Amino acid sequence: MVIKKNMKPVGIIIMILLSLIAYVQPGRNVSWALEEQSWYEAISPEWGGHVRAQGMTSRPDDKSIYSIVGARTYYDGMGDFRLKNRTFFGDRVYFETHYEISVLGGDTRRKQRELIRLLPFIDTGLMQRVEPVSDDRRFMDLTSVIDETDDTVFYHRLDRLLLALQFERGMVRVGRQALTWGNGLLFNPMDLFNPFAPTDLIRDYKVGDDMITAQFEAEGVGEFQFLYVPRRDPISSEVEWDNSSLASKFHVSMGSTEFDIMGARHYKDFVAGFGSTGYLFDSAWRMDLTWTFQDEGSERDGFLSLVANIDYSWIWLEKNFYGFVEFYYSGIGEKEFLKAAEKEDIVQRIGRGELFTLCRTYLAGEIQAELHPLLNIYFTVINNLNDGSRTVQPRAIWDVTNDIQLIVGGNIYYGKTGTEYGGFEIPVLELMIEPTNNAFMALTYFF
Repeated sequence: MVIKKNMKPVGIIIMILLSLIAYVQPGRNVSWALEEQSWYEAISPEWGGHVRAQGMTSRPDDKSIYSIVGARTYYDGMGDFRLKNRTFFGDRVYFETHYEISVLGGDTRRKQRELIRLLPFIDTGLMQRVEPVSDDRRFMDLTSVIDETDDTVFYHRLDRLLLALQFERGMVRVGRQALTWGNGLLFNPMDLFNPFAPTDLIRDYKVGDDMITAQFEAEGVGEFQFLYVPRRDPISSEVEWDNSSLASKFHVSMGSTEFDIMGARHYKDFVAGFGSTGYLFDSAWRMDLTWTFQDEGSERDGFLSLVANIDYSWIWLEKNFYGFVEFYYSGIGEKEFLKAAEKEDIVQRIGRGELFTLCRTYLAGEIQAELHPLLNIYFTVINNLNDGSRTVQPRAIWDVTNDIQLIVGGNIYYGKTGTEYGGFEIPVLELMIEPTNNAFMALTYFF
């Protein structure tokens, strides 16, 4: 591993952590359990995890690019095993690991491989690729492919690997972990570092990133959070400051309203953010906005991103209902989908996994109905207000037992040719690259 000399933010992080430790220790009655009992008595492991089997079926359109290799009904599957451990060394220190072993593949993966061989000049970046998680940008490479064919890929990885130090008024965590900033329900512009895609339906775990995080509470003031995410350049494999992130956030409550103020150096950009949550009658509202100051090589000096939502729960026909509406504005997006797909600033962010939309304005909503305490149905719609295309996601979640959960759902895409969810035509071939409607079923056993 080569770390360049310009990685000065590492020193800043070390100073922050040392300051935090100095803040929480003197005169604050911090007692380490390891000093009060034998080392083996202080060790307390906790185990858990899940086994999941998921199947999906999809049917590409006859005008889809898949028609070259046979547009028929495709069947795909995934198996996932996650083993979680958190070992406490007294009351103040714990070590956490999540080991994951997965197999995925099927017809879609095989057909995509055939397409790439037949049409190497076609950009398949907008396809929903069937590939394992990559650690190319992460500080630690903790993913290994066990076996790979055109049909399937079998791999394992460590999705969490961290050491945590807990103090009376704070915590420091070092290693692979997950962190969420921001108040968005589907879209989250303040969550720059490892966000969920707005179309993700199973959100048990975020993919972990290698980072140093610290948080502490200043009595009578608020809560401070810091993070540093070192990343590698995917070409040179070296840790680069221009590929890393350094950020801080301040959280404060004033009555029933809460506020967040964020500042970050993210890749080559500086990002300032402000968020707030509160209540309006019986509803809860949330709002985040960020301004990104882009570097000199970008197409514009900066852009605004904004998300605002409101949710409400009610009883109707003696059933519990919940719903929300969310508006999202992406200042880096374009009003026309085809123009957005050609913008380097957008393509880079999609490749880094921090942006999932191409256009500028979106309106989303969801309704949840509790038909039974163990059975809930959901209906989510994401509308692209610029081109009129949309995604519809119906699903049902049944808690079969305390340990077994069944999810049945689907993704339905609407839109004209040349729209984000309708797809676009390849002029020479007169075929479409478009998202494919699908249905899925996931059965999970938790332990």
